Amino acid sequence: MRRVRTRFAPSPTGGLHLGGVRTALYSYLFAKHHGGDFVLRIEDTDRNRFVEGAEQYIVDCLNWCGIQADEGPHQPGPYAPYRQSERKDQYRQYAEELVKKGYAYYAFDTAEDLEQMREQYKSPGNPSPQYDRHTRKHMKNSLSATETQVKTWMDEGLPYVIRIKMPENETIIFEDMIRGEIHNESALVDDKVLLKADGMPTYHLAVVVDDYLMKITHAFRGEEWLPSAPVHIKLWEYLGWADHMPEWAHLPLILKPEGNGKLSKRDGDRLGFPVFAMDWKDPQSGELMTGFKEMGFLPEAFINMLAMLGWHSGEEQEIFTKEELIRKFSMERVHKGGARFDFEKAKWFNHEWIKHTDSSTLLPLVQPILEEKEIKEMNVDYLVQVISLVKDRCTLLNDFYTQSVFFFQSPTSLDLEAVQSKWNNEKANFFQVWSDELGQIQEWNAPAIENRFKELATIHQIKAGELQMPYRIMLVGGKYGPAVFLISEFIGVKNCQERIKHFLNVIGN
Repeated sequence: MRRVRTRFAPSPTGGLHLGGVRTALYSYLFAKHHGGDFVLRIEDTDRNRFVEGAEQYIVDCLNWCGIQADEGPHQPGPYAPYRQSERKDQYRQYAEELVKKGYAYYAFDTAEDLEQMREQYKSPGNPSPQYDRHTRKHMKNSLSATETQVKTWMDEGLPYVIRIKMPENETIIFEDMIRGEIHNESALVDDKVLLKADGMPTYHLAVVVDDYLMKITHAFRGEEWLPSAPVHIKLWEYLGWADHMPEWAHLPLILKPEGNGKLSKRDGDRLGFPVFAMDWKDPQSGELMTGFKEMGFLPEAFINMLAMLGWHSGEEQEIFTKEELIRKFSMERVHKGGARFDFEKAKWFNHEWIKHTDSSTLLPLVQPILEEKEIKEMNVDYLVQVISLVKDRCTLLNDFYTQSVFFFQSPTSLDLEAVQSKWNNEKANFFQVWSDELGQIQEWNAPAIENRFKELATIHQIKAGELQMPYRIMLVGGKYGPAVFLISEFIGVKNCQERIKHFLNVIGN
């Protein structure tokens, strides 16, 4: 049995959409589940769309997600190089071999020729004519011209491409790991370009040659590539490699939240959520597109959420570590239908992961967030304790600032509306006494502070419950945060007294 080898083969043309990350994740999980190899291959043959910095960005995204390639441009292996632009010379020999066998042909048509063909053969029944079995004989190629004419064009240096010659009437059948047996009629498929005029291969040729040479056993890609599958099947056959063809898995789309159509960047802009793994700044427009990382997602939560967008373990469990995903992942449970993206559910995954992640593990992620807000003088042990107190209330990492800032500095604003309607002189008097009383508490801990608070409330003949909200507003500034007596314990006597005094001054005015 062949060793399982999968690959993720993105084009360095911009930000990495979460659909692309999911393709990489499923490829990775499948390979690791079977004890195999996961390969990163950069498909950079389209130089017109190439974007500087995009390759490193892809690598950085995968590293952040914990999807480590066993081989790739930055992880050399036995099948290097892993950039298609560095493999350019080998593609031509296979394209020429196809021509010699009669499975491909030279086409010398200009852009004007192609446009003229589309206009000339347009009809109500065929509004978008293709370069195919019907039109090829009317075009400028080695099928319609004599050998002498073709040689003359080549000697003159006339630019040409190499196109596959699709069979005229054949049902092309292949087995998809998700969708089962798929049938395609060759008559409906056009003669795709395999080698461009600049000598670069198109995706169609390069993906087949590279998968063969790199011994890829299973190929995962989005369902939008299904129409191209017949071309690739025939190339495997024409090159004599049919016995080595990988098993295919065409993954379902990630859909808009409404469920109609593929999730796009515009949907994220419209509804206020990211669709890229990490921040991506377009080098041409300067537009910055927010990523899940920068929005405050943990990588573990991000891949957990992505795994569940199209796959289910068959159990009620929804929270999985990467190791659990590797152990439980199977293609039998990947859905055929598209998976609707739900940002609220994505945040739920992140909240669960934050809650269950050790506070010391969260420390290096939270500390920079607080430092950016100029909370810099922090005792590490104190900060870890604060993280433990507030993490249950944090959905995104950036929430740690709003949920913990009062542990480090007095509130800059007070939600007076929350208490003003029920505020009176008796309560003001209580807190004047309470401020003094705080300095008399011998054992400074939350239970002792709470007990004394309730005793004093009884003496003043006020229900303790009516006093806790004002006390919270004094210490925190709003109606949030952990238990108010825990906050008291953490910030200390002096801070409690200063905040009570400030509140009384403000509400008194």
